[in-house]
Amino acid sequence: MPAALLIIDMQVGLFHGPEKACDGERILANIQRLIAQARQQQVPIFAVRHTGPEGSPIAAGSPFWQLLPALELDAEIDTLFNKSRPNAFHGTELAHQLKSRKIENLYIVGMKTQFCIDSTCRAAVDLGFKALLVADAHTCMDTPALSAQAIIEHHNATLGGAFARLIDSADISF
Repeated sequence: MPAALLIIDMQVGLFHGPEKACDGERILANIQRLIAQARQQQVPIFAVRHTGPEGSPIAAGSPFWQLLPALELDAEIDTLFNKSRPNAFHGTELAHQLKSRKIENLYIVGMKTQFCIDSTCRAAVDLGFKALLVADAHTCMDTPALSAQAIIEHHNATLGGAFARLIDSADISF
């Protein structure tokens, strides 16, 4: 079945902000390997940036809004787009672009687990896509209520099955 890789909010201001992403370097390395594999197998890559309102640290065009340079994404071959809501489909052309390419399997990675990863996995299923949540390629930060690791484990357990198939990055062959 045709597949695509969806990278959510791997932005300078989120990843390198004052609150550190849980296991960030390992997550980044896993995503980098998936990007290389997608390129090798000619699997389309979609990368989305969360865009805050004018004056916010992640307002369009600000340094913190930029996608991580380490991802080596290329606007000439990758589909880069912006969103203003947690759900990467809301107010964007993502569903249309995926359907026009006949994409069925959507591998989801990035940040933040409890917000944009969660919302996008649930929406993908509602829109008829098969969401595959890469269990070792999404992250978030600690909160006052829960550690980031607990949030990630909880969301893997909650989303896995009902909303997404869980898969480890090492087990992916697009």
